[in-house]
Amino acid sequence: MKLAIMQPYFMPYIGYFQLVNTVDKFIFYDDVTFIKQGWINRNQILINNQAKMFSIPLANASSHTLIKDVLISDNRYEKWKKSFLSSIMFSYKKAKNYEAVRELIENILLDPPKNISDLAIKSVIEVSNYLDIQTKFEICSKYYSNTHLSGQDRVLDICQQENASTYINPINGRALYNTADFSEKDIELSFISANKKVYKQFSNEFIPFLSIIDVLMFNNKDEVLIMLNNFELV
Repeated sequence: MKLAIMQPYFMPYIGYFQLVNTVDKFIFYDDVTFIKQGWINRNQILINNQAKMFSIPLANASSHTLIKDVLISDNRYEKWKKSFLSSIMFSYKKAKNYEAVRELIENILLDPPKNISDLAIKSVIEVSNYLDIQTKFEICSKYYSNTHLSGQDRVLDICQQENASTYINPINGRALYNTADFSEKDIELSFISANKKVYKQFSNEFIPFLSIIDVLMFNNKDEVLIMLNNFELV
């Protein structure tokens, strides 16, 4: 079984979904510390042909708080949601898949979420369902009971609990893991590197690695599925 473990990100870039699509089971690493100024609660979309950041308002974001315990701001969320959907309409109303993708986003944001982990996880699962990705999902805090471990030791423990034969991680985490340590447990360690895929946006200057929202707006499902396989394993 091929396994991946990643923090939950809200509407992440296509490389995240390449990782989801290439494994049999994907585990949301929700019981590790929140990364401020990271990609858990924010990403970029295209506004006036430029990459612009959006950020979900949080109530207690701290590098000392577990992701699953980081709350979304009750008094700012609805205002943010209205503004975000307006930005989506302003930016993408002429994109070929606007109606379907706007409906997808609205469904993800429909129920007021309690914490960023739940919302981010929902966004990844709903997009995966939209693309007919068959990967199974698990939430780390609900199943593995190994918070006494950390780093590579914890990842190896999860792999062993799942009887994983292969563990796949994004390429930027290459320095975190030792191939020999995985081999000792009969687990193959691989790293996924996303290739830039150029597609038609509104202008001739292509802006890569935006939120999956941008990819879905300009590409139909079959085109996105081709992109999901545009990566290298090393």
